[in-house]
Amino acid sequence: MSDKTPFETDMLTLTRFVMEKGRRVKGATGELTQLLNSMLTAIKAISSAVRKAGLAHMFGIAGTVNVTGDEVKKLDVLSNSLVINMLQSSYSTCVLVTEENKEAILTPKDKRGKYVVCFDPLDGSSNIDCLAPIGTIFAIYKKETDEEPSEKDALQPGRNIVAAGYALYGSATLVALSTGQGVDCFMLDPALGEFILVDRDVKIKKKGKVYSLNEGYAKYFDPAMTEYLQKKKFPEDGSSPYGARYVGSMVADVHRTLMYGGIFMYPANQKSPKGKLRLLYECNPMAFIIEQAGGMATTGTEAVLDVKPESIHQRVPLILGSPDDVQEYLACVQKHQKSS
Repeated sequence: MSDKTPFETDMLTLTRFVMEKGRRVKGATGELTQLLNSMLTAIKAISSAVRKAGLAHMFGIAGTVNVTGDEVKKLDVLSNSLVINMLQSSYSTCVLVTEENKEAILTPKDKRGKYVVCFDPLDGSSNIDCLAPIGTIFAIYKKETDEEPSEKDALQPGRNIVAAGYALYGSATLVALSTGQGVDCFMLDPALGEFILVDRDVKIKKKGKVYSLNEGYAKYFDPAMTEYLQKKKFPEDGSSPYGARYVGSMVADVHRTLMYGGIFMYPANQKSPKGKLRLLYECNPMAFIIEQAGGMATTGTEAVLDVKPESIHQRVPLILGSPDDVQEYLACVQKHQKSS
């Protein structure tokens, strides 16, 4: 069978898209465009490495444990180095925060720019060896002071995010990106080596039919979460129960929630009283994307993007998704707060 589809001669690539958005911003210097293009190059390289991992013997453990207690896989180390090197060579960053490094990384003076980037180079890496989807998550901030760059520059609330996004290495490689004007999705065309726009101005459903969390921890849940889940499984109004979906790879679970609606939850529990996901490079970028798509993201007590970070590897509870579903969860929380 021959492919009869006409060849696209005016395609909207992510590189072109970022340049066009940059041109529309008054007083733009092109620095953010440089930064985003470097991030995309790193994502393409990670995508290529992920696809070749089994053949190149990059599965397995690198023999170390990262700062947040996760075992570091060989691909984690490679991805981390790729992102750091690409971002520093874009001449647009001053401070980098990554899951893999205990302290913030300061860009050498001769390569410094005005942006701070927080990223998880390879999220869901415990899934690498079983070929489940994994991803890269990032958030970009502007440095707010004229002082020498330091870790403090990264301790900004998510409301200050200039741009955020994630890459999903699944059955295809996808990038979801927001510069504060909605969310757009791009798919990597391996023949071109370019990301092509596939979904413009993505909006999440007002209400979904799926909940997503690790119910293996049900023993440790608080009463509000237990009641909310009961309502999803045994609806009191006679409607159909919600379906349950959980990959255990945050990017995959959040992307599905964005596409199909519903709610994703990694709540605080007795084992992890502050939650497990990290604020700066997991919760904030995802909360930014979900809010830009018309959804909600909360810790259970406040909007994720309003949390003022105290440390770069700070953990917070995370509940995000369709606005009606998140509101229903918050109603359970408020009910239990009143009764206690």
